[in-house]
Order: sequence, then structure tokens, then C-alpha cells
Amino acid sequence: MARRYAAALADVVIAQGEAREVQEELNAWAQMLEDNAGLLEVFRNPTIPYEQKRNVLNTLIARTRVRPTTANFLQVLLQNHRLSELKEINRRFALQLDERSGVISAQVTTARDVPESTKETLRAQLGTLTGKKVQLQFTVDEELIGGIVTRIGSTVYDGSVRTQLQQIKQKMAGEN
Repeated sequence: MARRYAAALADVVIAQGEAREVQEELNAWAQMLEDNAGLLEVFRNPTIPYEQKRNVLNTLIARTRVRPTTANFLQVLLQNHRLSELKEINRRFALQLDERSGVISAQVTTARDVPESTKETLRAQLGTLTGKKVQLQFTVDEELIGGIVTRIGSTVYDGSVRTQLQQIKQKMAGEN
């Protein structure tokens, strides 16, 4: 369900040329809801009448002075009882925007920090491999021993020493 809302919003904001601005406003709203559990509970609680929820939402919209597109989207989410899912919708919305602009995200795990030059080389290689602009997110996991593990979507490229040692161990165990 979050994917449909994200795709519909992406259609609108791209057409209007306000994708990043709306994304920033919705991220701020998601953070506000996450930081204020009581507020989130108001929007989730089925015993609170819709009119009261709408009044709370409209008051917050007025205070935050968001653009009309953002305000309309928040109101649609409220009407459809999805405002509490804003964080997940935002995550999917960001993915939609990246996909439509030819950007993909890759999660890279290494055994230790790597220099910027290595990061740029990897970004270029992954860009060539995928044919898209690549945003890299790096994490360190010393248990890899060495090498690199890269995840792009559901595809994992595992060149870690840990995995290579496991494969050698399995081959040796099979030969005995």
C-alpha cells in the first residue's frame, strides 16, 4: 500500500517540479510524528472522531507552513487512515524519486574504513555495471576479515574473505 501512495505522490511532485521540497517536508513530518508518540496515537486511535483528527492536522499544517502539495497529501493519508504509515511511505517515495531520476542505492560493507579514492572508484565501477548513478552507503564489519560485500536491491556481490574461507572449508569437508 505504501508503494502506491509513494508512486502517486512521485507522479504529482515530478510534474510540478517540487519533488525534493515535498520530500524534505514529509521527512520533517515523519520525524515530528516519531518524536511525538502522543500525536501519532491521536491519528491512529479509532475512537477519536475524524473531524477532531482533521482539525489537529490542519492546525499543524498551518503551523508548519508546508506547500499545498504536502498539505493535500497529508490530508489524503488522514482520510485513508494511513498517516501513521508516513515513515514507510516516505522511504518508498525516496526510492521512487531515485529510480525515476536514474539513481540507485548500494550498501557497501568493508572490513575497515576505505579511502575516498577507493569509494569513488567503486562508485564508478558500480555505475558502469548498472548503467545508473550510484549512491553508496558504507558500513564497517570487521568480521568480514577483508574484501567487500555490496548489496544493490536484492542482489548481493560478496567478495569478502570470510565468505571465501567458508567456501574453502565446505569444499574441504566435501572432499574428505
